[in-house]
Amino acid sequence: MTGAEAMARCLVAEGVEVLFGYTGAAICPFYDALETQTNIHTVLVRTEQNAAHMASGYTRLSGKVGVCTVTSGPGATNLLTGIATAFADSIPLICITGQVNSAMIGSDVFQEADIIGAAESFVKYSYLVRHAADIPQIFKEAFHIAATGRKGPVLIDIPQDVQEESLPRFSYPEEVHLRSYKPTIKGNTVQIRKVIAELAKADKPLFCVGGGVLSANASERIREFSHRFDIPVVSTMMGIGVMPTEDPLYFGMVGNNGAKYANRAMNEADLLLVVGARVADRAVNRPELITGNKVLVHIDVDPAEIGKNVGPTIPLVGDIACIFDDLNAEEGLPKIPTNHSAWLNDLYAAKKELKERPEKTGASFVDPKAFYRALSRLMDEDAVFVADVGQNQIWSCRYAVIRSGRFLTSGGMGTMGYAIPAAIGARIACPDRQVLAVCGDGAFSMSMMELATMRQEHAGIKVIVLNNRRLGMVREYQHYHLHDRYPMVVLEGDPDLQLLAGAYGIPFVRLDGRSALEKELSVFLKQEDAGILEVMIDPEATTPH
Repeated sequence: MTGAEAMARCLVAEGVEVLFGYTGAAICPFYDALETQTNIHTVLVRTEQNAAHMASGYTRLSGKVGVCTVTSGPGATNLLTGIATAFADSIPLICITGQVNSAMIGSDVFQEADIIGAAESFVKYSYLVRHAADIPQIFKEAFHIAATGRKGPVLIDIPQDVQEESLPRFSYPEEVHLRSYKPTIKGNTVQIRKVIAELAKADKPLFCVGGGVLSANASERIREFSHRFDIPVVSTMMGIGVMPTEDPLYFGMVGNNGAKYANRAMNEADLLLVVGARVADRAVNRPELITGNKVLVHIDVDPAEIGKNVGPTIPLVGDIACIFDDLNAEEGLPKIPTNHSAWLNDLYAAKKELKERPEKTGASFVDPKAFYRALSRLMDEDAVFVADVGQNQIWSCRYAVIRSGRFLTSGGMGTMGYAIPAAIGARIACPDRQVLAVCGDGAFSMSMMELATMRQEHAGIKVIVLNNRRLGMVREYQHYHLHDRYPMVVLEGDPDLQLLAGAYGIPFVRLDGRSALEKELSVFLKQEDAGILEVMIDPEATTPH
């Protein structure tokens, strides 16, 4: 058996069914073995970065570790942005890169790149495979590291000659024992009882939930606990979807682009429970406001996040699902008040008082808020909504209604071009669910080559392009901070999307201010196959502040 065949066998042993990538000479032995030795479905992307984004969308919907594989040199370096995006949002990936022959490493030969060094700050761990006999152990460890503790990408760089080298025998390990890697799963009992004691005393408790709740598959536990004890919830951008948008206990997204009433709730709570969130600048730009005059509990599986940006009163390290199982099982739990109606009434009043002003939109354009509200009413109950980065992301966060579906976006890195490839990965994971990719015209230009992948894979996603002929979020920044000087934001020369859709054989619809919004949107969403919807947006439209 060759090293390449051993790699394929390892993926089969890990239950891998789909792999996203792009081939090249340095990874050819592996792809050849994959085709001849397994039934793993391979998805050919059109640029390597999107292999990681597709794997990200796939793993966020399937719950399985995503796998992406590219060749050496520019193939590997192109993958870096996708790896960094997954790392910032704690998405478990196995990223396999081909490498030049072992004897040539360090010689600056054709398509050599030190991808291990380049990716060092964007991976949980990385391996340079030196011997084919090490492949089973390395793959077993890589999957374990990616999927446990704070999840994230693991890089395996494997020279071409190692892929071609023979193994004396193949044996895949059943267990992993890493002395230096022991993530905490069970929360400390003493700390859990401290949390319960504070919950029993609090008049204004509040949950702030982040993407870690979704990574831990703990959304149902949060919802159950919140409703059992009448505790309101706000979320970071990555925590959208933990609570249904229309849940009476959910008060929206916090942060710079969040709802004012959600931020007020954070400031006025006397007990703030931050669960699976990094407390980073986009969600909390003034940490002193969430530490003054309140008890701060920070629950996270990664001890490095607790105290990094803000010091908690009670730190609690462990798997969120496990911790909430323990919270629900504690004998002292019934002492927690089950009615916080006075606090909730204050929040409902603030929500009514701080209702945002309507934005002005030119008559020939579609109002973003009206569009998102119509889209939310018409899309499937369990739709997968993938938002790109820019104004479209903020409008999506503020106006889209998530019920039993999922909301995906690039939160930590803010990578433009994420939505279409991630939506393709999500659709491959869940072929029977409606999947929407919502992006601006700038972000669409960064990943429109994946329309070919979408067509090749028969991935019936609905691509929605909000077109204002601008890099809208940057223009908005320039409006507020550069006194209406607008360098480098006007998008001229972009293709006619109707002609582009026709070139790919994809049905197309355009909406403007004259369109019958709900009628045309309903027809678009009911189409069985993929589609592209262009929504004409006022270039001067701004996101809510």
